[in-house]
Amino acid sequence: MRNNLEIYDAVADQWWSDEIRWVRTLKNLVPGRLSWMDRQFDWAGQTVLDLGCAGGFMAEALADRGARVTGIDPATEAIEAARAHARGNNRAIDYDVGVGESLPYSDARYDAVVCVDVLEHVQDLGQVLSEVHRVLKPGGRFLFDTINRNPLARFATITVAEDILRLLPRGTHDPALFIRPDELRTALENAGLVAGPFTGLGPRGINRRGDLTFGRLPLTAILYMGTADQPLTPGD
Repeated sequence: MRNNLEIYDAVADQWWSDEIRWVRTLKNLVPGRLSWMDRQFDWAGQTVLDLGCAGGFMAEALADRGARVTGIDPATEAIEAARAHARGNNRAIDYDVGVGESLPYSDARYDAVVCVDVLEHVQDLGQVLSEVHRVLKPGGRFLFDTINRNPLARFATITVAEDILRLLPRGTHDPALFIRPDELRTALENAGLVAGPFTGLGPRGINRRGDLTFGRLPLTAILYMGTADQPLTPGD
């Protein structure tokens, strides 16, 4: 089975335990993403939606930067784990169960939408981006990462990361759902968003546990991050 989203609920009770290597990998990606995203957006005091938040790694990091965070994910058990951890650590984060194709939020509600490790899993990319456009305030920013679609990206993320190193469970990704940067730029524009800079994301080192650490890379051939903006007025 490819694009197996049941993996997030299956380990929800251990999400914050640091006992599962692939979950630690997801946690280790957060500082690498934010080392670039922090330069693209000032989080303090802003309303932020973490779309596809799973157990809350990114949501808590954004809350610690002073953002007022809402997280949403279809994985019910992962959301419960996120709620419990936030309560236990006095973080005021709202969590909801739902999907990106049908966000249960009013128009123009958020200053930013963050969507990491998600776009390559959704059923309808265009609809998700239309919903992002709808819930963003005028001048708001969309920050994301995803996986490129080419033989190198398939080899790195499926053959190496899933099958050999087991950095992710087998079946996590369906390479048919990977997205080329040019495709994503077009999809963003079709949704009414203005695409900004894209940059690469990947391994930068190894920590004391032998886990990979991550950060910005110049090449977008495998993983890449980017931004897109909501126009200040319709038609901008």
